[in-house]
Amino acid sequence: MGGFIKDAWNLGSVNGSLQIMLDPLVRVVASVIRRGDRLLVCQRPFHKRHGGLWEFPGGKCENGESDLDAVTRELREELGVNTKSVGPPIFEIRDGSALFLIVFLNVEIEGPPICIEHLELGWHTLEEMLELGLAPSDRQFVNFLHKHK
Repeated sequence: MGGFIKDAWNLGSVNGSLQIMLDPLVRVVASVIRRGDRLLVCQRPFHKRHGGLWEFPGGKCENGESDLDAVTRELREELGVNTKSVGPPIFEIRDGSALFLIVFLNVEIEGPPICIEHLELGWHTLEEMLELGLAPSDRQFVNFLHKHK
């Protein structure tokens, strides 16, 4: 399981001397929404990072926003649904070399999700998800779930 990472080290050079600067990671919430044995994933728009790949819906937390606030805002914007509840983090991972900490949370929603920002959405079993073209962090989360089922 990924551990909590508060800050990332960034090496830089100023006037020929090596400096170490502390860059905070941007918290990104990823909503794990279940319908029986199926999980909701959405296909990212082609013009965005990891375009065309599938992901758990969510997005960046704004300054001072709680996970509940961020999930509620993001799911309303992306899927047109209301959020009933948000659980504690079940998996956290740094997104490659980007300064993002992806936090996967169990989420309950009200209403049927619709594609507002994504190309497509789908409800898939864990086994089906192993065959999808998932974004890298989402792939690692699905692998985690598969190992711990």
